[in-house]
Amino acid sequence: MSDTERDLLYRLAGQTPPGPDIVPSRVAPSVQRLLDRLSHTPVVVYDAGWTLVLANAPYDALMGETVTWRGLERNAVWRNVAGLPSRVVHTPQEQAEHEARLVADLRLTVSRYPADRTLRRLITDLAAGSPRFTELWDAEALPPLADPSRKKTIDHPAVGPITLDCDTLFVALDDLRITVYTAEPGTEDADRLALAIVLGTQSLQL
Repeated sequence: MSDTERDLLYRLAGQTPPGPDIVPSRVAPSVQRLLDRLSHTPVVVYDAGWTLVLANAPYDALMGETVTWRGLERNAVWRNVAGLPSRVVHTPQEQAEHEARLVADLRLTVSRYPADRTLRRLITDLAAGSPRFTELWDAEALPPLADPSRKKTIDHPAVGPITLDCDTLFVALDDLRITVYTAEPGTEDADRLALAIVLGTQSLQL
């Protein structure tokens, strides 16, 4: 729906429509059309606080179901610093650097949306539940980090390891992060990805 229609629904429900000082979580129709064109490609969308907005069926088939995630489980920072299970294979150093990047980006988000109460509550919950988050958040300055690899290896339970290109796209106006997983056509990884999607989407439909 349009911004005007969305704001009307908020007012009819007795709620204040999201303003520029609130982390946006809506997917604009133009962005949704882009996602629809990627319906056979694993795609996940996060807001500026790294809270899950949506994941398509191929993503769930590749990474595991996200529909049951609730509360902090839906936040990528929490899932990483709390050590929740993941199919992504990282060395300890890669995992530490990934966590540091997420927290650094979250810190920038807080500076852009200082009035967002949901975001402040997220920071409070993260600090209360994760010493690792507190360590990174309280650091005066993060050490220089190597550029993240665009390759990620996913250990899929049915088809084994799949090494994929992982690209995160930023939607500036809506402050969204869209991560897309692809494989070079004709490779073994492409075949494994296709099989993982078929097997996963079939199981999700059962």
